[in-house]
Amino acid sequence: MILPTTDTASLARPVPLGRRSITMLLLISAVGVVAFGWPLLASPASGLAHSGDAPWLFAALLPLLLAVVVAQIAEGRLSTGGQAGLEAKSIALLGVLAAAGAALRPLGAGTAGLEPTFFLMVLSGRVLGPGFGFVLGNVSLFASALLTGGVGPWLPFQMLSMGWVCLGAGLLPGPATLRGRRELWMLAAYGAVSAELYGLVMDLQGWPYIAGMGSTVSFVPGDPLGANLARFLTYHFTTALGWDIPRSVLTAVLCLTLGHPLLAALRRASRRAAFDAPVAFEPPPDASN
Repeated sequence: MILPTTDTASLARPVPLGRRSITMLLLISAVGVVAFGWPLLASPASGLAHSGDAPWLFAALLPLLLAVVVAQIAEGRLSTGGQAGLEAKSIALLGVLAAAGAALRPLGAGTAGLEPTFFLMVLSGRVLGPGFGFVLGNVSLFASALLTGGVGPWLPFQMLSMGWVCLGAGLLPGPATLRGRRELWMLAAYGAVSAELYGLVMDLQGWPYIAGMGSTVSFVPGDPLGANLARFLTYHFTTALGWDIPRSVLTAVLCLTLGHPLLAALRRASRRAAFDAPVAFEPPPDASN
């Protein structure tokens, strides 16, 4: 029988990152930077700078890479030989949190960018670590898209962006020692910044073909980096801050007001799951005794 402990420093994370997982995360992140920023990164002389098909090519490529990365990260704990009990607990926790995130998203979607999902993702990544956080961000956005009918070429970009948000929360300093109001303020600040950056990169993903209607903020294929960057920033700050600022403020407020009980619940669940407990099989007692 595994007894829960109150020692927060001993909390184990359900999906630890190994060398292979880190390598795959760096790979998908590099591809993600190119996928999001190709209009600004492409040379004016390259064929990519003039291709209207580039966003669609990246949208087709990202799901394949995300699937590989999630499989590699999950292999660190979810598929370890002889750890069937840990695998079941990790998958169960992932399923519960992903379902909660998917259920929260429709509550604010379409209303001034108010998305309470970010608050849950940030706190979950903080407690359960960057590996679990990345997987959770991907699965939650995929599940919410199925729930709300939001499946489209933008979905892989949303999944990757939310994965980055959760991964960053898991990399914040002091996971075993920082507690109380200081931790809540740190999470609130991170949640506000990450919610704004999420909106920024998602705007960059859609800008070439959403704003491409010959306006002063449209992407101009082949134009120098400075000119296109100025147009993009103008586009972002004039059209999207009505969504991004409310999302950032709501995330920070929820972290400050509801963060303490949710952090306590997540840490209690992690302790009770005992992800670091060794699994041993003992023979049944001798019936003759």
